[in-house]
Amino acid sequence: MKTLLETIVRSLVDHPECVVIRETEQQQSITYAIALHQEDVGKVIGKNGRMIQAIRTVVQAANESKKRIDVRIEE
Repeated sequence: MKTLLETIVRSLVDHPECVVIRETEQQQSITYAIALHQEDVGKVIGKNGRMIQAIRTVVQAANESKKRIDVRIEE
């Protein structure tokens, strides 16, 4: 799942070498925190948050576990 998320995000940004994704797993959820170059944050969020919502939808669709998936952007 982390690889899928990394592939999607790196294809959107101008500085793919700066993309770092941290995975935190708890009992009922998995959180992916995305760290980006400052200039790329707007590209991943998109207009009115549409891009990040689309990324979350794709990750949820690919989710094979019963755990809730949360995707966040770190600043």
